[in-house]
Parts: sequence; structure tokens; C-alpha cells
Amino acid sequence: MAAPSSSTITERRGIPAASFVEDVQTYLSQSGLDVNSALAFLQERLQQYKIVEMKLLAQQRDLQAKIPDIEKCLDIVGTLQAKKGAGEALIADFEVSEGIYSRARIEDMDSVCLWLGANVMLEYSCEEANNLLQKNLENAKASLEVLVEDLQFLRDQVTITQVTIARVYNWDVHQRRLKQTAQKDS
Repeated sequence: MAAPSSSTITERRGIPAASFVEDVQTYLSQSGLDVNSALAFLQERLQQYKIVEMKLLAQQRDLQAKIPDIEKCLDIVGTLQAKKGAGEALIADFEVSEGIYSRARIEDMDSVCLWLGANVMLEYSCEEANNLLQKNLENAKASLEVLVEDLQFLRDQVTITQVTIARVYNWDVHQRRLKQTAQKDS
């Protein structure tokens, strides 16, 4: 009998890799599990993958919402710098409270205040703000890229685990039929 075929069991950022089971009999004997225990273990692993997938999808949604916000801030800082360079005042409409707007004339555009979160706002020069926002944008895009790769890896593990569950279940059904046939023949 051949040993279970799988590349070296590894993990990606804390997500354990699933091993493809080619020979169910060998898998069961090497793992020391009976069919029901193996199926229970695999189902539990599948549920863990689903929980991790939900968390990663939530992180992906947050990043996908954050990137346009950073880009808008970069555009605004760029506009401020352009107006300052041209010596023009910036006319801006802003919301004072829900449904109530006011118009402002901004002439001195040496600095901007950026909302950092957690009730923290800091004042930066326009250049510092631009650099910080560029860095944040690059980091968010890089994080999103890694997250997409993590999700693909996770989906592969889910598929491998589902296939393994089906193989173990089908092997068990086949073994039971063989026993029934053997009992009928004797």
C-alpha cells in the first residue's frame, strides 16, 4: 500500500495545510484513527477553515473599504498642495451637522489634520501627510494582496479536506459492502 500522498504538511500564516489522502487504509492506520474519528477530525478541521475564511473575508472587506478612503485623502492633500502652489484659496463645502452645510474659504494650507482613529487626530504638514498617506496606501494594498493569497490557500485547503472526507466516507461504504458480500457468501 502506498503512503498518503501529500507535499510536506506546512502552514501559511497560521493556517494548517491539509494533506491529500490517496490511500485511506494507510491514512487510517498511520493516524491511529477509525473511520468515525477520522471523519469527525476532518469535519472539525473543515469548520476551523470556514471560521478562518469568515475572518479573512471580513479583513478583506475592511481593506477594500479603506483603500478608497486613503486615495480620497491623498487627492484632497494633493488639491491643497496644488492650490497653495498656485496661490489660490480653496473653497470647500463641509457638513456642520446632518443636512446642514457651510462654505469655507481656506487660504492658509500649510498643514492638515488626519484622523488616525481611536479618537486621535494629528496635524501634519501637507508633505508629511502626503508621505504618510502614500505609505498607508502601499501597506493596505500589500496587505490586501497577501490576504487574497491567504484566501486562495485556504480555499485550496477546504477543497482538499472536502475531497478527503468524501474519500474516507466512500472507502467506509465500500468496506461495509465488501463485509456484507463476504457474509452473504459464507
